Amino acid sequence: MPTTASNTSTSSFSASLFRRPTALLAAAPRPSWPLASAVTTAARRNLSCQVALATDVSSSSPDAIAEEEAEAAAKIGAKVRVKVPVKVYHVMKAPELDLCGLEGVIKQYVGVWKGKRISANLPFKVEFFISVAGQEKPVKFVVHLREDEFEYLPSSD
Repeated sequence: MPTTASNTSTSSFSASLFRRPTALLAAAPRPSWPLASAVTTAARRNLSCQVALATDVSSSSPDAIAEEEAEAAAKIGAKVRVKVPVKVYHVMKAPELDLCGLEGVIKQYVGVWKGKRISANLPFKVEFFISVAGQEKPVKFVVHLREDEFEYLPSSD
């Protein structure tokens, strides 16, 4: 059983490990802004929320957005052919499917949402049908594409 003298020396040794020397505490730098201690965390959070809510996300005028939406609406239903090699992996019946040369129909333009322009990298939803061996019906799937990845086919109307 240890003596009380060794317990005292052990506890003072462990306390000195976790305590800063008073010389270091006295030399701690003071904040350069005199009111830094007066600004609370809640006030900082409130300020950042006000700034985030006050910014305008839409950089385009409503007329330009309406014009873009009207142009895209005219393209919906158009027949297109993929002109660049694009591989998709989400079609379960045809894994690693190359779309180059396939013909499809534009179903939706997703570059404008609720009257605001969004940053859609692949804004056109194009629907394709492919025939798969062992299936009597063609497999339908949808792919998002950019406008430079397909070409418009003349309408048969």
